[in-house]
Amino acid sequence: MKKRKPFYFQKFKIEQTHDVFAVGTDGVLLGALCGCENANTILEIGTGTGLISLMMAQRNPSARIHAVDIHLPAVNLAQHNFKHSPFAERLTATQADINTLTLHEKTACIVCNPPFFETNESEKHILARQQITLTYAQLIHFAANHLTETGLLSVIIPHQDTEKFITTCTEQALYLIRNIHIFGIRGGKEIRNIVEFSKKPRAPLHQDFVIEEMPRHYSAQYLEATKAFHQFRRECTKC
Repeated sequence: MKKRKPFYFQKFKIEQTHDVFAVGTDGVLLGALCGCENANTILEIGTGTGLISLMMAQRNPSARIHAVDIHLPAVNLAQHNFKHSPFAERLTATQADINTLTLHEKTACIVCNPPFFETNESEKHILARQQITLTYAQLIHFAANHLTETGLLSVIIPHQDTEKFITTCTEQALYLIRNIHIFGIRGGKEIRNIVEFSKKPRAPLHQDFVIEEMPRHYSAQYLEATKAFHQFRRECTKC
């Protein structure tokens, strides 16, 4: 398992390897912005390094979080990162395919940074970023059957996929309640959406989020959203 440089956050460290998709902005944004902060049980689908689950554990001290991934090297890496975090007792990771996964009880929150690229890269990138092992339809069907009646599905997806994703959720009786429109740079195009769904319909909340004011200069909005996680010259207090 060839390692790459670790990624340090304020309260935990993410070890990374070349056969698991690295920490990226999408995962950080979903971990910081998703609405699962009050859930007592959280399931992360496609955990990779375990980043989002660790961020959820930090944001919600009472939550028990289970992470699954079909890719065994990712599960092993997430388990390592969980074990060496201050939240280890509330985090578990297992290898699983959601098409055959059975939960003992329904969960209050499902969070996922799903695959979306269709380019042919390495085996690791094929698993992590193509709709082969996990399609949107499979994810939505699983969520519809495994969320509690008040549960929440929270995902980050490319902007161009958002309309179809919302339509498919509605067909499964999951209703849009929040849409964060993410712009890479102020004045630029919308590139991602964090969309959240509930079994109980209500008027959706729409929010704009800008990552950078200009190239290599984070926006005040991004700095505020991630201030509990990114170091930005601070030392990791738990590493």
